[in-house]
Amino acid sequence: MIELEGVPELIDPVMICAFEGWNDAGDAASTAVGHLDREWKGEVFASLDAEDYYDFQVNRPTVALEGGVRKITWPTTRLSVVRADTGEKSRDLVLVRGIEPSMRWRSFCNEILGYAHELGVEMVVILGALLGDTPHTRPVPVSGVTSDPDLARSLDLEETRYEGPTGIVGVLQEACAHAGVPAVSLWAAVPHYVSQPPNPKATLALLNRLEDLIAVRIPLGELTEDSRAWQLGVDQLAAEDSEVAEYVQSLEEARDTAELPEASGEAIAREFERYLRRRDGQPGPAGGHATESGGLAEGREGGTGGPGAPYLREPSTGHGRPRKPSPKDEMAREDDAEDTGGDGDEAKDADDTMDADSAKEADDTKGADDDRGSEGRDSEGRDSEGRDASRRDEDRTDRGDNGDEGPGADR
Repeated sequence: MIELEGVPELIDPVMICAFEGWNDAGDAASTAVGHLDREWKGEVFASLDAEDYYDFQVNRPTVALEGGVRKITWPTTRLSVVRADTGEKSRDLVLVRGIEPSMRWRSFCNEILGYAHELGVEMVVILGALLGDTPHTRPVPVSGVTSDPDLARSLDLEETRYEGPTGIVGVLQEACAHAGVPAVSLWAAVPHYVSQPPNPKATLALLNRLEDLIAVRIPLGELTEDSRAWQLGVDQLAAEDSEVAEYVQSLEEARDTAELPEASGEAIAREFERYLRRRDGQPGPAGGHATESGGLAEGREGGTGGPGAPYLREPSTGHGRPRKPSPKDEMAREDDAEDTGGDGDEAKDADDTMDADSAKEADDTKGADDDRGSEGRDSEGRDSEGRDASRRDEDRTDRGDNGDEGPGADR
């Protein structure tokens, strides 16, 4: 019988699990649970007996000095509880963080499920990370899988079809299915050519997907900046080796080609929904919100970048997409159009006035020429030479001194 002391009644509890070892490439999954524990100041209420599940020659204890006293820390799995209170929705998270056990996996899973039952856990989410052929320059792929067909349909997840060796993540998920506890596994793909921990970009991607799944906004702290710094460091290392740079480029091309349809639909929709949640819960411009690529999305109303700045990232390129115009923007554009239309009417009236003046001036000039022609004919009478001279004078007057037509010169 599991006895829980000091644990209050929980609100819509969800259990989040991660285990160091085979299912934790780059320590991405265990770091994600550790981040939740730090940000929400988790309180440990239970730990599993290390003697039952660990081979201490594989996972050795550590010794440290605390106040001059030597203290041994044994490898184990600890359970803590945090309240995710973001102002929009409060729910409790039971965090399970430890090391993949060396033995008695079925007993290990049964003990964890015992705690889940006593705490009234509604769903178990297990985080994992694996090595894959994915470029570090693109958003980290995160897949959500479950063995429950109904849960897969309701949460838009994939039904697991994996066959082969498995770790504690797969065993615990199967144990949940047999116990009737809804369970989901989230897997982040870590580039195999940079598999050493830490990998803050993969951790960030797992937290973003977890946020979508449990509908709770997760504070990211310094994780966004750490993700940027990590990618910049890998960029520099890749640039120093031409073969690595070419290999990364080939992975980028393969990834962009394979995910082009998703980039134009489902991924952008998820990013937009996440933006709306963060905008509602974080009205000021501070921080923006994190993308799967480790960047900050800006440009929301009231934030940095102005109403026309990009805030959606194009998954295939990493570039920003323009913000969809809001009703306020539409009204502003209509006002600008009215102002521009008024200026255009004034300019048109001015042009019409100038054309009328030019036409009047041309008519006056022509009238004057006709008068001079008449005077020439009266003074010379019927003399043919006078008439010829008069005609030549009229031609010169109509054409101007340079041989151009008068209306053309006026224009």
